[in-house]
Amino acid sequence: MKIRSLLSSVLIGAVASARSMTPMATIAAARLAGRRTTGELVLLDHPVFKFGALAMGVGELFGDKMKSAPDRTVFLGLLARVASAGIAGAALAPRGEEQAGAALAVATAVPLAYLTLAGRKQAMARIGQTRSGLIEDALIVAAGITVVALATRPKRG
Repeated sequence: MKIRSLLSSVLIGAVASARSMTPMATIAAARLAGRRTTGELVLLDHPVFKFGALAMGVGELFGDKMKSAPDRTVFLGLLARVASAGIAGAALAPRGEEQAGAALAVATAVPLAYLTLAGRKQAMARIGQTRSGLIEDALIVAAGITVVALATRPKRG
């Protein structure tokens, strides 16, 4: 196992630290666009899960701007990050290295959730919840799209 081969898993874990549903939503979108992942990801090949992941990704972007939105480090927020990072990290890992990819993605997502929350709170104090959230959304969604685009390939014939 080379760390370079698992870099996509680590990076998608970093994405999950700020937006828990973005990793699975970007992979679902890539699958809809006819791209394949190196790791096995049977779950997101089922239409219910694929479209559900997309809907949850979009819903999270809207829900995050609400005053009542909980911190990403509450139990359910961390649990969502663990699940999403694990699934996405496994999918982006080389075949046969899915467990290592999942573990690295989770090990990245959970501690970084505290760091990204601290950064978001500082931004909220300066520019408000909505603007800071929109900026964070743009950065994180762009990062997720980039990681998944670079880690996936078009399906062959």
